[in-house]
Amino acid sequence: MAQVACVGILVADVMARPVDKIPGKGLLEQVSSIEMYTGGNAMTATVNLQTLGTQSAIVGKVGADVFGDFLEKEFQKRGIDTRGLVKDPNTQTSVSVVLSDRDGERSFLHCVGANGTFCLDDINWKVIEEAEIVFVTGSFLMNTFDGEQTRLFLKKCKELGKTTLLDVCWDAKGQWGKVLDPCMPYIDIFMPSIDEAVQLTGEKEPPQIADVFFAKGVGKVVIKWGKRGCYARESIDAEGVVLPTLEKMPVVDTTGAGDSFCSGFLAALARGKSFLECCAFANATGSVSVSAKGATTAMRSYEEVEKIRKEYE
Repeated sequence: MAQVACVGILVADVMARPVDKIPGKGLLEQVSSIEMYTGGNAMTATVNLQTLGTQSAIVGKVGADVFGDFLEKEFQKRGIDTRGLVKDPNTQTSVSVVLSDRDGERSFLHCVGANGTFCLDDINWKVIEEAEIVFVTGSFLMNTFDGEQTRLFLKKCKELGKTTLLDVCWDAKGQWGKVLDPCMPYIDIFMPSIDEAVQLTGEKEPPQIADVFFAKGVGKVVIKWGKRGCYARESIDAEGVVLPTLEKMPVVDTTGAGDSFCSGFLAALARGKSFLECCAFANATGSVSVSAKGATTAMRSYEEVEKIRKEYE
């Protein structure tokens, strides 16, 4: 039985590296490697949680194709509960082509695929009922599930007594609060990046951003702040705290850093750690994740991450 059920987007990442420039039409540029990795917020979270020693379950959809088979096998070999994984022969698996430069920064070409058709009817409620924590991740990239279906899902999760967390992706459609605001009263811990938080609120500084989220009904706020770490605040009456990242960790590839941050938070939460302890550990997992290529490659056990944190703090 999983402690954490991760609900959201699943992506096969095809990574080319290093890509310092895009070739013109009809031209070719050589790269050192082209490899396939697991990706997508929910995929990364479940894989990282399992590595961190927290039993996880996946709830999401892939296509009945080579990419879907790849992701399913990756789940299975890690012992992740796949009862909530739907394989749909009528759509293709979501795929991202990741172009990573020499500094680890990346650009994406993305096909939404099965993530766009994932819906409330695809939910395996047995998996949700058995979990202690429910993490919805990838909002704004799930065309059908976003908005009202997410609200209904979170509302039922709260009725079942679950602790709910939510993270978003960049909203290329620009709908932002129109889609997410109705869901916020059912989110115990909201975990956007600073750029996403600015778009959702119209505010630029974390204290004011958090005020808006609390007013909309969110329980606690964690804002991922890139190299600065994170801004964490437990309630509208509490003082916000900025917790630093591990600045001395080497940076190889930033793919999945935000998802790894969330994974660390979830792993600490499942161990009964306090809110701020969860944030500090999340900063450490986010830092560890960028030290190797791929969204999950660098992750270590909970104990190893704690050791690394002490070495680099």
